[in-house]
Amino acid sequence: MSGELAIVLAAVLIVTAVAAAVVVRTRRVVATPTERAVHAALHTASLAARALRQGLDTTSAESAAPFLRELTGTDGIALFDGEGRLLAREPEDDAIWTSDVVDDAARTVRESIAGERRVLTSVRAATVIAQPLLTDAGDLLGVLAVVTTRDPGPGMLGAVGEVARYAAGQLELAELDASRARLDRAEVLALRAQISPHFIYNALNTIASFVRTDPDRARELILEFADFTRYSFRAAGQYTTLAEELRNIDRYLTLERARFGTSLDVRLQVAPEVLGVVVPFLALQPLVENAVRHGLAGRGGGSIEIIARDEGSDCVITVEDDGVGMDPAALRTGPGDALGGDGSPAPGDSAHVGLTNVDHRLRAAFGNDYGLVVETAIGAGTKVIMRVPKFRSGVRAGGGAYG
Repeated sequence: MSGELAIVLAAVLIVTAVAAAVVVRTRRVVATPTERAVHAALHTASLAARALRQGLDTTSAESAAPFLRELTGTDGIALFDGEGRLLAREPEDDAIWTSDVVDDAARTVRESIAGERRVLTSVRAATVIAQPLLTDAGDLLGVLAVVTTRDPGPGMLGAVGEVARYAAGQLELAELDASRARLDRAEVLALRAQISPHFIYNALNTIASFVRTDPDRARELILEFADFTRYSFRAAGQYTTLAEELRNIDRYLTLERARFGTSLDVRLQVAPEVLGVVVPFLALQPLVENAVRHGLAGRGGGSIEIIARDEGSDCVITVEDDGVGMDPAALRTGPGDALGGDGSPAPGDSAHVGLTNVDHRLRAAFGNDYGLVVETAIGAGTKVIMRVPKFRSGVRAGGGAYG
């Protein structure tokens, strides 16, 4: 028995030794000092980027300064805007910030506004380095000023320059994000302006016609009209859910059915699993209103079919009418059936400006694979197909981003 026990113990010791060797080898492979330093630098850079992507102001500068200082490896750091105004310094109350160093930093920054790095040694042997934050086009965004008590050799100067370029890149991305947000807001405003004044006029006239003959119906329509306008003109993000869009479409069609009566037939087929899909705000409204205004109104009525179906990783939405249709040549400038890159509406064609707007917003949000496709011919009705991804990083209802 003792011999067997000895064999078992020996086997356990061998397995333990091998496991320990594997652990030591694994740690040696994935956690070398160089790799830890690289990981720490990347993590610090990401923390600085998080602040700088908000643009350059006092709040973002104060948040980014500690991380930028760590990246430069200097004793102190200060951030100035493009006009030379001090936004933040780190550390705030350290002895490095003597009056002469502060004065030298301010003077060096003013000299660096011209777009070149400036290096100045103060009377207390503290060296001030001011590195402009420049865009690729050479525009000045701000100035990164560092203070060091060591001799600034080529390595330090190079590090300061790289950190400044990194910070400027993040600020450029922040401006790009802001420009995109302004464009998105402008496009939503343009869509709101596209909501037909004739529809509003006709809806109010329809409601007025029920005031005496059917007051209860008039009250219901007033509530539908109020909810429709409240949603369409809400101060919200650039995205919403398909369920919200369909709910607003139902309000719109309720008002139009009150006007057209039984001559307007609407069929709706929606797969429940796509109701939570995120779509651009007011993406469906122009499609349905276009079907009513330019497909059915000219012939006194007709039918509209709205289908939303699940197609794997995508949701496909179609809006089809049996109205008067349109000339395909008016929808494209070149071969292909898609709007946008493959076939934009003719300039000045107000009947289809809303389609162009939606097509552009789909492509901007999801890529060129997700523009509108229009199938139509004169006298053959119109079918508009919208494809959106069921999930997309960076897009969520109300604006903002998925994780």
